[in-house]
Amino acid sequence: MLAGRAVEFAQPGRLRSDPLNLAGRARRRESAITASISVSPFRPKTVIIGAGVMGLGIAWRLAQAGCSVAVYDRAEAGRGASWAAAGMLAAAVETEPGEQALLALTLESQRMWPYFAHELEAVSGISVGYRDEGTIVVALTRDDAEQLRFTFDFQKSLGLDLEWLSGAEARRREPHLRPGISGAVFSPRDHQVDNRRLARALAEAARKAGAALYEHNPVREVEITGGRITAAVTEHHRERADVIVLAAGAWSREIAGIPAAHLPLVRPIKGQMLALEMDPANPLLHHVVWLPRGYLVPRRDGRLVVGGTVEERGFDDRITAGGLLALIEGAWRAVPGIEELPVAETWVGFRPGSRDDAPILGPSGIDGLVVATGHHRNGILLTPLTAGTISDFVLTGQLPEAVRPFTPERFSDNGRHFGTTVGYDIAAEVR
Repeated sequence: MLAGRAVEFAQPGRLRSDPLNLAGRARRRESAITASISVSPFRPKTVIIGAGVMGLGIAWRLAQAGCSVAVYDRAEAGRGASWAAAGMLAAAVETEPGEQALLALTLESQRMWPYFAHELEAVSGISVGYRDEGTIVVALTRDDAEQLRFTFDFQKSLGLDLEWLSGAEARRREPHLRPGISGAVFSPRDHQVDNRRLARALAEAARKAGAALYEHNPVREVEITGGRITAAVTEHHRERADVIVLAAGAWSREIAGIPAAHLPLVRPIKGQMLALEMDPANPLLHHVVWLPRGYLVPRRDGRLVVGGTVEERGFDDRITAGGLLALIEGAWRAVPGIEELPVAETWVGFRPGSRDDAPILGPSGIDGLVVATGHHRNGILLTPLTAGTISDFVLTGQLPEAVRPFTPERFSDNGRHFGTTVGYDIAAEVR
């Protein structure tokens, strides 16, 4: 879906309340969608802070629309949370009870993914490793099965496309699962993408569309004059801007010049992960497999991604023995054959977590400053939707109905700081 296309969704419910749940529970239903094309002559000079998949995706769409776009990042493009992710597109297995509003977003973005991947590959010339085998959620014990059956019933009540499997049926799909597992759920629409290839493809697509990308060049300060954005300042350069999009993930609160009341409420949520080396010609797994604690994501090149811890440790980037032990032990209990696999890599990432574990999208309350952060575990999944809706908002000042519950306004004092942005009076649009 190209920038400029707005979408309408089913009426949302309350937001997620527990940002520390590792695996997530509950599942999905299809949303009602009414698509329309928004056209505006406004082509603002835009600076994007952050070259993860959010910033790069927004840059690509805005450059496609004819905007002058500059993207700045503190490090190499795509090397933050985007690089550390597992690439799961898990609108079903990541959704928890009470998340109807977030579910509407994740389902719509999941629906967008096949076309988004096809378009991005055609433009960039880089395969993003989109795979559609589906996802299996495994119960290892009777207690696991009782919990899984409860969430399965909840998922089915939402009209989600899921299938209950016996242990034997699950092992027919994935023969290397441990014998004797108690049951499983198959989710045919929860797919995966190679997040590292995705970041490279988005960077290339943005460049080809005309966006300028400045790596290892952090924006240190935002200039605000007369209540609106005027420029972004780096160590050696001042970039004038009509609009600044703050998409710096867990680092989004570290930009000077933005009043504290308008900084997005995000924090780093540490995740330790590792990758094992399978034989690409004879991999242990073909599907994404969710475990009672963690998940396994097979890649076509033979890598098996094992993730991921969820830790409130700030920006502590140390790999710990306890973290690796938890990952390996959890994976081994489900797939004993991993004990023979070499360890290819270990790493730490920092998910941008918000107060309610949902994304923060839209007007900041300062004219010309737009926010796109706080995606936590759903960043890769929500990339197409975020790129489309935020670029559309920059161009038109309009947000789809389903995105409005996710503006920064929800954390403000009755939204009194929120009004106009990017040259449009949209007070009514974000109430």
